[in-house]
Amino acid sequence: MNATKRTVTPARFLGPSLVTVVILFFAVVFGLPIVWLLLAPTKSSTELTGQPPFSFGSFATIADNWARLSEFQNGVIWQWTGNAALYTGVALVLTLLVTISAGYALAMTKFRGRGVLLIITLVVMLIPNTALVLPVFLEMSALKLVGTPWAVILPFSFFPFGVYLTYIYFTTSVSKDLLNAARIDGASELRVFTAVALPLATPVIALVGFFNLVGNWNNYFLPFVMEPGRKAPIQVGLAELLSNVPLFNPTSAASVTLDLPVMALATLVSVAPILIVFLFSQRFLVEGMTAGGTKE
Repeated sequence: MNATKRTVTPARFLGPSLVTVVILFFAVVFGLPIVWLLLAPTKSSTELTGQPPFSFGSFATIADNWARLSEFQNGVIWQWTGNAALYTGVALVLTLLVTISAGYALAMTKFRGRGVLLIITLVVMLIPNTALVLPVFLEMSALKLVGTPWAVILPFSFFPFGVYLTYIYFTTSVSKDLLNAARIDGASELRVFTAVALPLATPVIALVGFFNLVGNWNNYFLPFVMEPGRKAPIQVGLAELLSNVPLFNPTSAASVTLDLPVMALATLVSVAPILIVFLFSQRFLVEGMTAGGTKE
């Protein structure tokens, strides 16, 4: 019996090597800036430019930068963070109520205009959010909502991608026979939806909620137009903070200026809530991403 010999070919050798090179490239391009951002608040402005870029400063400097950030405009950074939590939190609840119900209806019921609604959902999903800011602003202005939290919350609740994602999930991963069995037992449609369908849809609910939360938390242009000043969320506030950094705005005549380490700390504050949510929900996110892969 002849032993099978594995021939080492250039393609077999270059494959793993190429993957390694690509991984190292992206690790350098995307990883090193994150490391620098994490270390920047540990230094003063002088240390940031005079010391090696990836050296650690001191915990005392972190406390000093934290105090300077908190004192800026009487702690406006925390008001901006609270505004962002309010806008994204209320919008998240409204999004889940509308999105999950709409996706379930499109997937599990047949009615006149169902196909047209699905096509409209797909088309609107492809339109960039920035392109909708002007018509949304005119609509909110006509309703006299500009300058109020609803001018941000209501557009944030519009999430057609979540409707389509829920539609795909209920179509591929939830058995209609199970729902029909509940109907045969005398359950109403509302009971079937709340007691049977929703518990099975936990992964997609987490996935839709996370995508909506991240998209709204990082949204800049819409809140910038609707809610300027102290009513703005943290992402709009970061732009105002940046305008007070002399390196980025040499013509700034502000009486209070910020150094780069303080700005880096503000950036970490803006990212921290989303990172915490991701760490606690990643198991549900993985389940939601893989749930629609096979049809039962």
